[in-house]
Amino acid sequence: MDRIYMDNAATTAVCPEALSAMLPCFGEVFGNASSIHGDGRKARKYLEDARKTVAACLNAKPQEIYFTSGGSESDNWAVKGAAFANREKGNHIITTQIEHHAVLHTCQWLEKQGFEVTYLPVDEYGLVDPKAVEAAITDRTILITVMAANNEIGTLEPVAEIGKIAKAHKILFHTDAVQAVGAVPVDVNAWGVDMLSLSGHKFHGPKGIGALYVRTGSRVDTFLHGGAQERGRRASTENVPGAVGMAAALKKAVENLEENGMRMIDLRDRLIRGILESVPYARLNGHPLMRLPGNVNVSIPYVEGEALLLRLDLAGVSASSGSACTSGSLDPSHVLLAIGLPHEIAHGSLRLTLTDTSTGEEVDEVLRLLPPIVETLRGMSPMYDDFLNGQK
Repeated sequence: MDRIYMDNAATTAVCPEALSAMLPCFGEVFGNASSIHGDGRKARKYLEDARKTVAACLNAKPQEIYFTSGGSESDNWAVKGAAFANREKGNHIITTQIEHHAVLHTCQWLEKQGFEVTYLPVDEYGLVDPKAVEAAITDRTILITVMAANNEIGTLEPVAEIGKIAKAHKILFHTDAVQAVGAVPVDVNAWGVDMLSLSGHKFHGPKGIGALYVRTGSRVDTFLHGGAQERGRRASTENVPGAVGMAAALKKAVENLEENGMRMIDLRDRLIRGILESVPYARLNGHPLMRLPGNVNVSIPYVEGEALLLRLDLAGVSASSGSACTSGSLDPSHVLLAIGLPHEIAHGSLRLTLTDTSTGEEVDEVLRLLPPIVETLRGMSPMYDDFLNGQK
């Protein structure tokens, strides 16, 4: 069997539809989309058609879609832009302890600029309580930012409920939907969000392209200054190939969302059951039902996560222990600590993430490979010996 790729939460392969749509933009449609001559106008048409496609997939208006370099930029722009644009109203921001670092580190930076941030806890499944969100609101609150789906444990957050709360209190609401878009139904109006971040390479689009949805009338500052691109709100020559590829990939994902989702849920649950049945003391992280269709995250006590990943890699399986953005860190996942896992258990986490091209044969092969790898690594652990002796 060829290598098995189960790290789709980190990035996905570009789908044929996206690649095909992009190819003209590297040759015949090479003009600068901000130029007024014929070549520029041709590129502009490709760009604006892509904007319309992305908007339609989110139930948004084309003029509410701003192309960015990816999810991290979109998160930064939403949080910083909303904070500074509304500073005269207040300086308080509400978020959660399990956000992606693109939001958490931005909020921490804003604290140094004089803003106050409330980091709400989550329950054992990674769910934030909407009542806790409402209770945290003060007369100085200007922004609520809660992710739609967690990138590590896959838990789907109650975004629509939080959107109603934000609207009732007339507070801007942003959601980092990088993991959700293309995986579950996303409707900016049903969710009641004022801003939404997405990234092309999470749903088989190219890397280096994302978008920020900004509801008409929302006060959000310009993020990049320079030219007048993106209606004067985000300077930089437009990435036409990236936008076109992302739009094509998103259209395909949305058109096949229900069918792909059901198939991935079947494979996901089969993989979860197999791991919990074949690996003693393994624990599922995240909500058992309210989770992304392709997300499997388990903790395997008395196994060091990095060693497990290396063994799987040697066996031909690409996986991760959490966010690829923190893969160089020796610290345990802030998400796993937030759901109550002790450090030593959080260090032994494994994230396997599927996509629409994943197969049952791949799931079966991982279930064949994983138990003996765990057994070998535990055989090297004196802590596991002590645990077994204690059990006896």
